[in-house]
Amino acid sequence: MHAQVLPLTDDPLVIAGRSYRSRLLTGTGKYRDLDETRRATEAAGAEIVTVAIRRTNIGQDPNQPNLLDVLPPERYTILPNTAGCYTAEDAVRTCRLARELLDGHRLVKLEVLGDQKTLFPDVVQTLKAAEQLVAEGFQVMVYTSDDPILARRLEEIGCVAVMPLAAPIGSGLGIQNRYNLLEIVENAKVPVLVDAGVGTASDAAIAMELGCDGVLMNTAIAGARDPVLMAHAMKLAVEAGRAAFRAGRIPRKRYASASSPLDGII
Repeated sequence: MHAQVLPLTDDPLVIAGRSYRSRLLTGTGKYRDLDETRRATEAAGAEIVTVAIRRTNIGQDPNQPNLLDVLPPERYTILPNTAGCYTAEDAVRTCRLARELLDGHRLVKLEVLGDQKTLFPDVVQTLKAAEQLVAEGFQVMVYTSDDPILARRLEEIGCVAVMPLAAPIGSGLGIQNRYNLLEIVENAKVPVLVDAGVGTASDAAIAMELGCDGVLMNTAIAGARDPVLMAHAMKLAVEAGRAAFRAGRIPRKRYASASSPLDGII
């Protein structure tokens, strides 16, 4: 008798007390136009979409196209992010602006970058900003390095999700740090989502097979030759990786093991 396959509603991603069916979070930058952004987001099945407040119009300029016209907050959880911020002060200021633009919205993605070449997080500034934002009542999902100690510290501060990079932002290098990710996943009491470095569907599946709670990506989809088709591929990969993690893989062995039992062979 086959085991029952549980629907996505029986395995929700829970962030800041809210449940989501999809474990794939998507960005909204780098697309050709807003229509492609909409179609790719729909193909990904994403329910949480992240928005760079410094680069995207969500009402700051009434004379420009508004992202919220194609990705309405009634349908999607808008996740403002602090992309482009290099100090804690700038990041906190950006989150306050997002809260004002989105009528008191508290869920934000914090990222404080160290330099323009690597886009690695500045962990000192990230910790400083996280402490301030949590103190002000924000629900902070935080982009960070793959340091398990730092991830634990951010959780202790009160961040609602920890988002370690798998490789540099936009690099497409895939999962370069699986042992560090495993250490973070095994010790975290909040969701762990891979953020940055995914290049193709197999990367997303690996992240989920490691036990990560979700994956956030932008360039891997928006930069593909066919972004809408890649978004669909990423949706399937995240779902397959999650199912494989829950099913439990067989142990690795050095030698062959027959698929069929040898007992009873004539």
